[in-house]
Amino acid sequence: MIIAGAGKVGWSLTRELIDKGHEVTLLEGRRSRYLQVEQELEHRIQYGDATELWVLERAGIARADLTIAVTGDDEDNILICQMARDKYLCERIVARVNNPRNLQHFKLLGIEPAVSATDLILRLIEHEVPDYGLVHLLDLAGDRLEIIEMTVAENAPAAGSQVGDVQMPEGSLIISILREGGGFVPKPSTQINAGDDVLVVLDPGLMDAITLQFDPNAKRNG
Repeated sequence: MIIAGAGKVGWSLTRELIDKGHEVTLLEGRRSRYLQVEQELEHRIQYGDATELWVLERAGIARADLTIAVTGDDEDNILICQMARDKYLCERIVARVNNPRNLQHFKLLGIEPAVSATDLILRLIEHEVPDYGLVHLLDLAGDRLEIIEMTVAENAPAAGSQVGDVQMPEGSLIISILREGGGFVPKPSTQINAGDDVLVVLDPGLMDAITLQFDPNAKRNG
């Protein structure tokens, strides 16, 4: 694995991955930061700008299974992942998004998954604040699947119905019900109660139809 950026995120990731037995090379272009981290990681960190080809090649990018770009510059993270994917055919890339407004640029360029800490925190807030209603938990773009969580409203068509009787559109499936602090995989005979949190996996484009079944008045998020 190649990790570009030895800030707090890159440094912590490297230590965790090394502890799990992975071969990791960390790259850092700031001399002072490199010297600080090198005291702990020794040969596992190399000094150099990861946007330069020779630095990536020296780090072993040609045989890397995963490249992670977590520098403090979004343009650098995009460029590093593009080079890893297009020039060196690295199978998996992960990019950090520092400014959530840039997330769309990562997606347009096919740099995925792109992780925005701000976006993740907002998702957690949505999860913890009941007024948000529907929460878009996960988007599996490569597999064309989404996972959403929503609270069943009192006036929802699904409230009081058995799972097998809920009118779910083709391409969607109820995968879990969260009730009274615990979760379980429902059976077709399981009754859905108002106040339950349901997790649904679905094909893109079905969210509106599913929302109507569980919370017709829900706010749409994200």
